[in-house]
Amino acid sequence: MALDMPEENMRFTKIVLSFLFPIATFAQKNTSSFEAYMQGQSGLYKFNGNVLVAKNGKTIYKKTFGYADFNLKEKLDNNSIFDIGSIAKEFTAVGILSLIDKGKLNYSDSLGKFFPQLPYSNVTIRQLLTHTSGMPDGYDLVDKYFDHNKIAENQDLLKLLALYKPELYFIPGTDLQYSGTGFNLLACIIEKISGESYSHFIDTHIFKLLGMSHTRVANFPRNKNNEPRLAVGFMYNDSAKKYIPANSIYHNWATYFSGITGEGMIISTTGDLLKWDRALKDHKILSAARQAEMVTVQAEKKTFPKVQFGYGIRSGKNENGNYVFHNGWFPGFASMLIRYVHEDVTVIVLSNNLSHSEFVADGLATIALNKKIILPYKHEEKNINFTPGKYEGKYLLPIMHPPYMVDFPVEIILKNSKLYIHSPAIADIELIPESETKFFYGDGSDQQLIFTKDSGGNIAKVFYIGYGVKKEIVKIN
Repeated sequence: MALDMPEENMRFTKIVLSFLFPIATFAQKNTSSFEAYMQGQSGLYKFNGNVLVAKNGKTIYKKTFGYADFNLKEKLDNNSIFDIGSIAKEFTAVGILSLIDKGKLNYSDSLGKFFPQLPYSNVTIRQLLTHTSGMPDGYDLVDKYFDHNKIAENQDLLKLLALYKPELYFIPGTDLQYSGTGFNLLACIIEKISGESYSHFIDTHIFKLLGMSHTRVANFPRNKNNEPRLAVGFMYNDSAKKYIPANSIYHNWATYFSGITGEGMIISTTGDLLKWDRALKDHKILSAARQAEMVTVQAEKKTFPKVQFGYGIRSGKNENGNYVFHNGWFPGFASMLIRYVHEDVTVIVLSNNLSHSEFVADGLATIALNKKIILPYKHEEKNINFTPGKYEGKYLLPIMHPPYMVDFPVEIILKNSKLYIHSPAIADIELIPESETKFFYGDGSDQQLIFTKDSGGNIAKVFYIGYGVKKEIVKIN
């Protein structure tokens, strides 16, 4: 049956449809690309976890892959809860910034103002927020001196720092070194100023306010009785040839470390983290000016690894545009929350088998930004006789080096008639040939190198493909 429609309404409808159909086509194209990409990451590279991609705050792809518990063969679902590791630092930073907004703190306030028993009176809140404090590792003290039959809390960490007085790594403000202990101390400041526990403060002033009903500060013991949707962290054991619970390997994180908060110990879902991302973008907790300060570069490490930080968040620019992000690690868990600012594309990847969430997020973002992606495929090794001196050299290669994902200086070497990536920071990785110019990584990750030749048969350029994202790499002297 045809519908009678006034001419002006028909013109309006055509205009609307002309906008909607390209959007629908774009969404359908991206959805199929997302699906092909993630099926490859899951089937070929054992990705296990949950992913979410959003454009302008609207979810355009959301899916689960694999098990919440490998032993019980329980499947993940969209409400499965993961430990998010150091993404927790964003919440701690916002807690501090909200107190600054309320006039209860200043960036220039020093640790001596709050904890005169500590030998770090010249360390400021600003330096703690930007990892420029030079704070020593408090977990070393807990590991060495604390009773392992008890659970250490923030106050125990303060006592150990006051008692043993480990020296700062550098003069505050003169360098940048990632510091979890710095954020533990920020949590202590929140407790001191608010009169609330860190857990109660973050829950009341952030989680409940934003409707993040699946998110909480979660010290151990954790179990299915108090958190039935909690995914269990697993790690692959080479000798057993299977995934085993990570807590059986990193026992300290599940016992005597587990009461210390501020740098981690928060669990969440992809859906809740999207709410958090929107709250950061739309300054729902902080003033607009304070929020802008948080995501603006406040400190930069001039030497390797060259990284930039805002307040409790990484900020910078790459070939895809300006971004803000934080990644996270906890035994068995790897997480990534990134937003490309101008395009307003958000990608959240949570894994409970230490899949390379940062690289997978990079691939998903590339698809969402409508840029070229190389889909995962099964590699086939070829027999190649290598000519010495042809491929070898020093390069800057993207390496996951927790807590950073950076271009790392490595050397490509020829050893026992095989090519390897060699670096003091990582174990040697064999480069397995698919052809004379194309190699895949022998560590089971979705990474490749492509060499191009000039007219004389010499290597002209080298390209790195990491989880589908291709870029030229730099050769160094």
